[in-house]
Amino acid sequence: MSKRILLVEDEENLREAIKLNLEIEGYEVEIADTGFKATKKAAEQRFNLIVLDVMLPEMDGFAVCSKIRLTDTDTPILFLTAKDTAEDKIEGLKQGADDYLTKPFNLEELLLRVKILVKHSERGKREDVETKSYKWGGNEINFITFKAKASTGKEYTLTKKEVALLKLLIEKKNAVVSRQQILEFVWGYDVYPTTRTIDNFIHAFRTYFESGEDSPRYFHSVRGVGYKFTDS
Repeated sequence: MSKRILLVEDEENLREAIKLNLEIEGYEVEIADTGFKATKKAAEQRFNLIVLDVMLPEMDGFAVCSKIRLTDTDTPILFLTAKDTAEDKIEGLKQGADDYLTKPFNLEELLLRVKILVKHSERGKREDVETKSYKWGGNEINFITFKAKASTGKEYTLTKKEVALLKLLIEKKNAVVSRQQILEFVWGYDVYPTTRTIDNFIHAFRTYFESGEDSPRYFHSVRGVGYKFTDS
């Protein structure tokens, strides 16, 4: 099955040039030239990657990304935009993007980033089938029974929200997960907790699964953005 990409770009010449090069690489490319069309297509179709401009008619790319992430935390999103300040990049990551490339860009670099993100999307689908349990560094979590075993041999029974957060971080392994994504995925439309509540969950994971709180190996805080899980 061909890998599908949603390309969201309102500048016609650039859009057609990118589309052509992606198709030469073997991707099936769907296009959208407004923010509203992008959210509609993302909701109705399956994609392996969304390439998203920021400055769009009707709804800017940050808002598009945020809306997609309300219901889809898995499909990789790559911002491709002329918005090139550090604040813009941080905002893109906060809204749930996986990568951020600024214009003007090198075509080979774009195609390489696309290839990597599409590959990650396929790995994520395979791993999702097998995420009844997960092992790392001598630790183990069973997502069905909520039972966890630490590398020390100590056993824990996690809460439903702890399991939901742990599963989200593991499925997004090596990627930064924003606080907004966590709130929407774990707490849904309930009253949102404070940021400190999420910090407490991360602290609990470090207590369960890390050898030391001061130098975490698996559960990392990314200042101003969110959190990241690594298993090596």
